Amino acid sequence: MSRSAGYPLVAVAAWGVMFTIVARALPHVDAFNLTAARYLVGGLILLGLLAAREGRAALGSGGRTAELVVLGAAGFAGFNLLANLALSRTAPQNAALIVALTPLLTVLIRWARDGVRPRPATLALIVVALGGVLMVITKGRLSGLSSFGSGDLLMLGGVLGWALYTHGSSRFPEFSPLRYATLTAATGTVTILLATAVADALGWQRLPSSGDLGRVWPELAYLVLIGAVVAMLAWNTGIRRLGAPNTALFMNLVPVIALVVAILQGYRPGVAELVGMAVTVGAIATANLLGRRPVIRTPAQQLGSRSEEPLSVG
Repeated sequence: MSRSAGYPLVAVAAWGVMFTIVARALPHVDAFNLTAARYLVGGLILLGLLAAREGRAALGSGGRTAELVVLGAAGFAGFNLLANLALSRTAPQNAALIVALTPLLTVLIRWARDGVRPRPATLALIVVALGGVLMVITKGRLSGLSSFGSGDLLMLGGVLGWALYTHGSSRFPEFSPLRYATLTAATGTVTILLATAVADALGWQRLPSSGDLGRVWPELAYLVLIGAVVAMLAWNTGIRRLGAPNTALFMNLVPVIALVVAILQGYRPGVAELVGMAVTVGAIATANLLGRRPVIRTPAQQLGSRSEEPLSVG
């Protein structure tokens, strides 16, 4: 398992660093246009990889275009646009910590859509994890509740979109991880481009000049090649080799990596932030581990509603 674990480790390391990279680029290129440039190039690379690996037939939707459009809009457009907007309003380490709630939100979505009821312990751990997030954002002070602002709410909305996307992956068992990621990225990119065109036309955002793009070309190269291509392929390879529940555990490292990057850049976290981080990561890891435990049911229970299945993040 040690070699296979390297794939999701590569992905979460790339995503943990990514929040700081995006925050550094946003003063020069706005959230919409940065996201559009990232996925226009990244999506074309993924399409090329899919055609080379699985053939041109794999580029078809298999008659499920509508589903792919909705999931691509939620996962790629919704998550990335809202995340980039959030990073102009909140600290990268706060945004990364909220991303770590993805597995727990996936549990709630599965409950709402599929009737897979989570264990009471899982629901309790969701509350604990949210408490840890608030402790980090407010730095342990009740007066700091006002610090939970629009940026954190935008990030939470983006994570909800990614959880919907994650849940949707289970509806495409006939697709390889590369095919599912590529086709949803393609439909998501179209949504991103349309939203960006509207934002630019209405003056909400500004079309960047060649000089603006030149100032952020190292950040953009990282976001395209590492954040959008390498990380996505490494993550899906990890799911294939380790299984979704085992791979999902690695998402807990994203906020840790983001906080380490912030510390290396001179940020000094307080005790409350460190405790809140530990509480959140611990609660999420425990919930994931509980989700992997088999459920023993009596014959009577088997006739009732479904119980919780293992967590997964795709």
